[in-house]
Amino acid sequence: MTSIAEIKKQLQEINIADIPEALKQYRNDERAGVISLVKSYDKKYAAYLKELERLDTMLEYERGYYKKGVKLIAGIDEVGRGPLAGPVVAAAVILPENCAIEGLNDSKKLSPKKREELYDIIMEKALSVGIGAVDNITIDQINILRATYKAMQAAIENLKIKPEQLLVDAVTIPDVTIPQEGIVKGDAKSLSIAAASVIAKVTRDRYMIKIADVYTGYDFENNMGYGTPKHIEGIKKLGFSAIHRQSFCKDIF
Repeated sequence: MTSIAEIKKQLQEINIADIPEALKQYRNDERAGVISLVKSYDKKYAAYLKELERLDTMLEYERGYYKKGVKLIAGIDEVGRGPLAGPVVAAAVILPENCAIEGLNDSKKLSPKKREELYDIIMEKALSVGIGAVDNITIDQINILRATYKAMQAAIENLKIKPEQLLVDAVTIPDVTIPQEGIVKGDAKSLSIAAASVIAKVTRDRYMIKIADVYTGYDFENNMGYGTPKHIEGIKKLGFSAIHRQSFCKDIF
């Protein structure tokens, strides 16, 4: 008889899609340890099916264009409209047709570790990725909305493959000739926009963590430029750094 340890090892090594077939031979096993393993892997498989269903829903917008013959769809999102310091960063991502990346979601719903993992997967699977950033000085000069549009325009221009259609989180980007559709809360409804959300977030976070070594005392490595108590305390103590948005900090002093 196969030991419980051997069964556990076998189940750990199989592809998640093969769980139902693998469990067939153990469903009548009356050992408590085996019963527990079967229940555990049944739950794991149920969660897997639920995730596939979620991903399928998040491809609804893309599939509508695929059916029309539009294959090169770029999801676009930005990160960093609200912080007191640092750039606003946008990303444009073209995924292969019907590319479902397990765990991919709006970057705000993911842990930093999960975002980093997904960043690498997206960069590996994407047909093209473009990134655009606009610094704090320009944000102060032209305002955050225009700066956001500028970052998005740059992200599109930095794609190595020209998209046929843009799916944009919430807004309509001016001065872009490529057809576009703005989707409210698009980073939770479109896989392409979610991918752009992750790329933009990880790119900006990495920059803020790196720049924290240059501008110390503001806790940038933890707050990413947002107005946390520690960040405000740093501004009151040290004044503004070269990456602070002056137009965002008028009420601090």
